[in-house]
Amino acid sequence: MSLLLSTWRACFTWLHRWQNWLVGFALIAMLLIGCRLWPHPRLRDWLPSSSAVYDDHGRLMRLTLASDDRYRLWVPLHDISPQLKDAVLLHEDRWYRWHPGFNPYGLARGAWVTYVRHGNPQGGSTITMQLARLLWKLNTRSPWGKLQQVTRAVQLELFYSKQQILEAYLNDAPYGRNVEGVGAASLAYFNKSAGELSLPEALTLAVIPQDPTRRLQSASHNADADGDIINPQLAASRNRLYARWLHSHPDDVSLKPLFALPLNLRPLSQLPFEAPQAVEQVLAVRQIAGGSSDSRVGTTIDLNIQHSLERQITLYVARNNSRGIRNAAAMLIDTRDMGVKAMVGSANYFDRSIQGQVNGTLAKRSPGSTLKPFIYALGFDQGVLHPQTVLRDVPSSFGPYTPENFDGHFLGPITATDALIRSRNIPAVWVASQLKQPDLYEFLHNAGISRMASEKHYGLALVLGGGEVTMQELGGLYAMLANRGELRPLRLNSSDPQVAGTRLLSDEASFMVMDMLRQNPRPDETTGAQPSHLPVYWKTGTSWAFRDAWTVGSFGPYVLVVWIGNFDSTGNPAFVGADAAAPLFFQIIDALRAERQQLAEPIRHMPANLKRVPICLASGELPNQWCPQKGMTWFVPGKSPIRVSNVHRPVVIDDATGQPACPPYAGKRTHVEVYEFWPSDLQQVFAQAGIPRRKPPQNPDCKNAGEPDGDPPQITSPLLGSTYAMRLKQLGEERIAFIATTDADVHALYWFVNDAYIGRSVPGESLLWQPQTAGSYNVRVVDDHGRSDQRPLGVSLVE
Repeated sequence: MSLLLSTWRACFTWLHRWQNWLVGFALIAMLLIGCRLWPHPRLRDWLPSSSAVYDDHGRLMRLTLASDDRYRLWVPLHDISPQLKDAVLLHEDRWYRWHPGFNPYGLARGAWVTYVRHGNPQGGSTITMQLARLLWKLNTRSPWGKLQQVTRAVQLELFYSKQQILEAYLNDAPYGRNVEGVGAASLAYFNKSAGELSLPEALTLAVIPQDPTRRLQSASHNADADGDIINPQLAASRNRLYARWLHSHPDDVSLKPLFALPLNLRPLSQLPFEAPQAVEQVLAVRQIAGGSSDSRVGTTIDLNIQHSLERQITLYVARNNSRGIRNAAAMLIDTRDMGVKAMVGSANYFDRSIQGQVNGTLAKRSPGSTLKPFIYALGFDQGVLHPQTVLRDVPSSFGPYTPENFDGHFLGPITATDALIRSRNIPAVWVASQLKQPDLYEFLHNAGISRMASEKHYGLALVLGGGEVTMQELGGLYAMLANRGELRPLRLNSSDPQVAGTRLLSDEASFMVMDMLRQNPRPDETTGAQPSHLPVYWKTGTSWAFRDAWTVGSFGPYVLVVWIGNFDSTGNPAFVGADAAAPLFFQIIDALRAERQQLAEPIRHMPANLKRVPICLASGELPNQWCPQKGMTWFVPGKSPIRVSNVHRPVVIDDATGQPACPPYAGKRTHVEVYEFWPSDLQQVFAQAGIPRRKPPQNPDCKNAGEPDGDPPQITSPLLGSTYAMRLKQLGEERIAFIATTDADVHALYWFVNDAYIGRSVPGESLLWQPQTAGSYNVRVVDDHGRSDQRPLGVSLVE
């Protein structure tokens, strides 16, 4: 018991003797804890940071300047080479881990040398003091400035840990010119990250901040500021540090031969500046999204592919400069993950005469005919047609809109496949006019096409490029075809997630359109081009007034978009998709095929609901027994429109007269001949084109002599569901044209409005009708065989 009392008495005496010191230590601990807990900004937020942009293989594309025009790349302490951290502490501040922000011995020694012995000025600064000078921009050449530096250093030590201070110093230390921090310095001078430095490189960076201006001077006094930096003084400083290094790291003596090699640092003028428009887009999107604390930015760009596209564009523009082709843009998309593998926004980024810094892949341009595949795809989904449906390439009006073909000619009957690959305008507009929900406008809106005007603004002209899309939007649409109708967003930042697609087209429609585009022959197929087993699914486009030439398509796993034109929208007759953009398109494909021998066609499984059926080639319908030439087409059961063809019909001929025989045929010597019965509008086209067609014979002495009933007439004007606006002052003077297509056996058409007879016309000609009042009317036409068609018509009055 006495022993316990004596122990307590001794402890009490000791506490009484040291109570002041204990209270002091407790207050200091509380102050330190309070400072650490008190809200304060992160050290990395004191100075702006650069961004390092990489391609998908980790190759540096650009090191950007921070907002204060410095190369400063923040790197976390754990990502910095341990050798570099130890070398900096050995060279700059051996007592860093133990001093409170300043080293009294170092300060005293510096003052003695500087002010007493008048030697070379020495500041005696610790790493914390150097960081304070950098952060608060202090002038430490005077005693007052040095006192401020010490005070700020103590402040840093109170609020931040040793690890945080060392991390900030390594990221803010000067490394010559406008390079600050080990992250920027290692990339700029050695093309490496701060964690991949060798020992010679780490020791080199460790000695630069002490005197960056002198140690990064070229050996030649006349050398350019950005010339090769081979400085014996820097090498000597590094080697002296290596000698000290060996005292604590004796095993590194084996690396001594490396220190005898010349010291080569990359000039800042040789920093990479790759894919400028792609890099700028990534950084702009990143800034709009609120930025990221990570200064490393990964992209989906593949620099090998990027360089290939740039080379081909440069060569092509140089060869075709005499044709006025001075600018081009292209981009390549990997449809598997929707990553943009290459983006060339202009022919020359640094050419001001072509506004080279504009990103042509983001410019809104008229797409010409490149939207036609989606019209046919929508038609397939809505049961309007199938790939071998025979369409009419004839003069046609769609209400007030009368489209023309690019060549000004008409081909008559043409299959949907040929109409697409030959880019015929009138068949495409007809298909678009038959679309319900969605029509082309709604489809493009659902696909995310930006900045579209109202649907009435475009009308059916949208089919032929009346709207505007960007190259990136167009590439996304064609990638949707390759992905069997699923629209997925493009990815340019490697951190962008691969999101699930939105289905806008059926698997069957996408497959059929791709099959149609595959049949589009290369423009150089007859010039000895090397054959390829890699199919290309492609389409061209030419905008109004020859302002834009396009070619877009897919091959292997990629979608390629090529544009030729001028950013100021100046037209040029040479800007035709097939003549200007297509050659560059295939030159790029050929170059990529040569560079990537493993490039192969993805496996494309035929949709389960898609069938092959026989057709009559002349009509695109199921063949009857008289059809002489048959083929095959894709067909979606229950959706694709198809019926038995009646173009080829038998006619019973009287052997005695050579005329169609009138029934009954008993007792007559007859034979059967097969004739083609074409509608009146197609007959007219054949006649205009000088294409001979054997006209079916007719016998006026008998009704339907030797032939079955043909097709009824079809009203083509007025347009179904249309309302005509008539000026009030001109009511009774303005006329509406009534036109109908007829079967080959028709000679006359009889027109009725609200069951009142208004006149007669012959096939291929129009009848003009003058409405006397506004209202709703029913227009009916009857041919001379009694077959008829009708549709409603509205007439409204405007001032």
